[in-house]
Amino acid sequence: MNNLALCCRLAAITWLALVFVPQVQAAPGAPFPAADFGFYRYMIQLPALANESEAKLELVVGKTLQVDCNRHSFSGQMVENFLPGVGYPYYRMPKIQGPLSTRMACPNTLTAPQFVAVNGQGFMLKYNSKLPVVVYLPQGFELRHRIWVPEPGFKIATPK
Repeated sequence: MNNLALCCRLAAITWLALVFVPQVQAAPGAPFPAADFGFYRYMIQLPALANESEAKLELVVGKTLQVDCNRHSFSGQMVENFLPGVGYPYYRMPKIQGPLSTRMACPNTLTAPQFVAVNGQGFMLKYNSKLPVVVYLPQGFELRHRIWVPEPGFKIATPK
């Protein structure tokens, strides 16, 4: 009878602890580090796909500028880092150069707002819906993304 009473008491204590003790929620972005001064942290949670091994995630970094008829861009490189202890990837763009522009003579002096992207390496990532995609960018830049999924089947190439 003592064992039964002890089991009942332990079950009651466990139930009370689960019901009345507040559950601790992880801080948004945990366990990823906070953004350094002059940077913003972006977090993208991707939806689950049927075949994620075939999909890719494209990151597009840039800002909206008033531009003329020339081609405009920035340059930079997305650097992949890993969270110590767990190995979760996160991405950082430490330096963005520009804006760069061609120097054609425009027939008029009209300008219009246009999103000007950063050209460089490291913007096409493996798709993984199980972890958030965490990106650190300098303030003033925005992050856009799109998902690439292949068409079903292959096309056959013919020699010419």
